[in-house]
Amino acid sequence: MLLLNLHGARGPLYRRVYLALKSSIRGGRLGPAARLPSTRALAADLGVSRNTVMLAYEQLAAEGYLASRGRSSTFVAGKLPAAAAAVVLAPAEKAAPRLSAYAQRLAGNPALPASFAARSALRYDFRYGRPALDEFPREIWRRLLAARARRASRDALGYASPAGYAPLRERLAEYLRRSRGLACDAEQIVVVNGSQQGIDLVARLLLDAGDVAVVEEPHYPGATVALEAAGAKLVRVPVDGRGLDPSRLPPAARLAYVTPCHQFPSGVIMPLERRLALLEWAARAGAWVVEDDYVSEFRYEGSPLEALQALDRGGRVIYLGTFSKTLFPALRLAYLVLPRALLRPFHAAKWAADRFSPMLAQEALADFIAGGQFERYLRRAGARNGARRRALIAALRQHFGERVEIAGENTGVHLVVWLNGVRPAATGALIERAARAGVGLYSIAPYYAHPQRRAGLLFGYASLAEAEIRAGIRLLAEIGL
Repeated sequence: MLLLNLHGARGPLYRRVYLALKSSIRGGRLGPAARLPSTRALAADLGVSRNTVMLAYEQLAAEGYLASRGRSSTFVAGKLPAAAAAVVLAPAEKAAPRLSAYAQRLAGNPALPASFAARSALRYDFRYGRPALDEFPREIWRRLLAARARRASRDALGYASPAGYAPLRERLAEYLRRSRGLACDAEQIVVVNGSQQGIDLVARLLLDAGDVAVVEEPHYPGATVALEAAGAKLVRVPVDGRGLDPSRLPPAARLAYVTPCHQFPSGVIMPLERRLALLEWAARAGAWVVEDDYVSEFRYEGSPLEALQALDRGGRVIYLGTFSKTLFPALRLAYLVLPRALLRPFHAAKWAADRFSPMLAQEALADFIAGGQFERYLRRAGARNGARRRALIAALRQHFGERVEIAGENTGVHLVVWLNGVRPAATGALIERAARAGVGLYSIAPYYAHPQRRAGLLFGYASLAEAEIRAGIRLLAEIGL
């Protein structure tokens, strides 16, 4: 259907159709090569005769605005007449929009990424957060989606619970109890559109403007952006070699966002005594603790780590898990495990935000977990990532030796590499030189609120084969990194 306004012009009806189409083309609403409706379809939409539309199309074609392909297809010309191309419509002068305080805080946050596009020209891209997408079992996933689509009932295609697909929540609760030691059941789980929506819901539901929220320093920008947009006053507690120190937490804080099993980005693991102290602080302060367990499935040395939520006896921990690092980011599914006192407000907020997360993906994921494919894939991915981690560490030590210091080795899908003898101000030029050689490097500076005295890089390795990792590091050495 094509919307045309025929009421602003005078003259014969065909001319009014002609002028309306011409205005749409010159104004850019119908771009070059845009396909127009057939004369019969447009006549029916406008309530005019087909001859009227045919006369308008013929006039526009004679002037070079339209072209025909075959007998029935009409398109806007790929190259418009010179007179039309010269027309530039000046935008109407408008006052700056009046934004809410929330919108102003969000839009003005310097930590918000300026670009979300991948740097496709890089041959060896050490970008953090990219799983090995080529190795995901796409055929199994395709079959599960197709089977669910074929069997979809009328109810399955309608509205659903804001908490998420019940069988998926049951599978998740069973998996989390077994693999992470969580004390939870399916009712405590709310499925969300990625961990970012989970953090955003937490911020908006548990904080008022001016409330104090604790974040780790260095920090995850996705969390600080959401908390600051909610109006929180951030208290940044530095992370040392044992993670966040609970003795430094302010008593007036309403919430603390932590990554205890693999601090982002440093990779430090919080020991048991600090975890218990953190929970004691939360109970004493009446504060909430958000545990972002974003990548604990991939641990390469030592026994599996118990989640902070598993130690919580006071119902103060909100556990956040995601499939972006274990499966693929475009799935946009994550989950919150909530204390029971928070279930109703979170269900209501999820409903108000977007009603519910896409059901077809939830159903396929429930089947993926129930059939054992999820944990089998995790085992394969863990072995693969462990080998890639070892290849990266070996290559860095071979080519750079004492010139680098490696942190965050035992868990996750990235390493922090500190560059000894390199000034932080020189990091940008170093990254540009590597990019010109086809290697993607990323500074650790965006994860610190204040400039650091050391230059550091964040190396993601999950999406690169071992040979690519070795070749990329060798190339860095050759260009004099």
